[in-house]
Amino acid sequence: MSKLPLGCAIASLIAFAAPAAMAQPAGPGPRDVPARSLPVPSAPSPQVQRLIAAPLRQGWNTPPTTPEGWRALAEAGAAATRAGLPGLRERLKVDVEAAEMGGVKVFRVTPREIRLENRNRLLIHVHGGCYVLNPGEAGLPEAIFMAGFGGYRVISVDYRMPPEAYFPAALDDAMAVWKAALQTTDARNMAIFGSSAGGALTLEMVLRAKAEGLPLPAAIAPGTPMSDVTGVGDSFQTNGLVDNVLVAVDGFCDAATRFYANGHDLRDPLLSPIYGDLCGFPPTILTTGTRDLLLSNTVRMHRALRQAGVEASLQVFEGQSHAHYYRDDSAPESREAFGEIAGFFDRHLGK
Repeated sequence: MSKLPLGCAIASLIAFAAPAAMAQPAGPGPRDVPARSLPVPSAPSPQVQRLIAAPLRQGWNTPPTTPEGWRALAEAGAAATRAGLPGLRERLKVDVEAAEMGGVKVFRVTPREIRLENRNRLLIHVHGGCYVLNPGEAGLPEAIFMAGFGGYRVISVDYRMPPEAYFPAALDDAMAVWKAALQTTDARNMAIFGSSAGGALTLEMVLRAKAEGLPLPAAIAPGTPMSDVTGVGDSFQTNGLVDNVLVAVDGFCDAATRFYANGHDLRDPLLSPIYGDLCGFPPTILTTGTRDLLLSNTVRMHRALRQAGVEASLQVFEGQSHAHYYRDDSAPESREAFGEIAGFFDRHLGK
């Protein structure tokens, strides 16, 4: 008489003993969760705890309704960000120079001490902002974090945005810079990174490069990417009104993305890259937080890459909302996040 493995035998006994009513799982349906207060977790640093404790983003549910309104919103946010850049550059010992590549405005972000192993390496950065925010220098904080903490030279793309230009202008500009960079630097020595819309653009750049037969970067780092802008994903519900940056699935970022898409199908992989062909993608490191509205976008992208046979790493930070890892350069989590990305790049980029 043959013997079943122990696990199979136990499962068989349970199935035999279970009444018929228990054998049929309940049908799918929503789960009602009682209202409750969420304490600030104690594990993160005091700097990140302050970010977690901040109120919901002002105006998250009242997005502009006109092109002029979006322009005014972008400029107001940009002015606040620009005010903090001189101090950030000094603290992280980074210099910034405006330039142009492939007919596109860029910023060259250079650490004052480039690490020896990075002398022949170059990173391309695409900033976030739901495709409509952070124009000009306002798109630089993440690039400065990467240059300062990682010791890499960075080119940050100041891509066109609505209402001046709509989909696929941001991707077109990023690709023009990639093509220009290929004229001077071996693709094996380059990586692409960015967060939020910049994370999506990072993924979209690889899809476009594949389609055009261009060399691919040696590695990429899409942070909390807007990889599916159709609203699919569990954390859009579980982290709704918990994430204090994006706040909710139907908030300002959804409105901004639709403004950029200008009527285009949101399932297009060049807007929702999770629906693209991921085979042959370069090694990828993704970053998110447990309170991030785009936690599912990030997790699903990680799983999709793994299913496509791509080397993919996922770092998730306790308590953080959307892209909190580059909101405070004094937070140890910021140094850790960019240290992980820098180390990942170092393992995959040529010298």
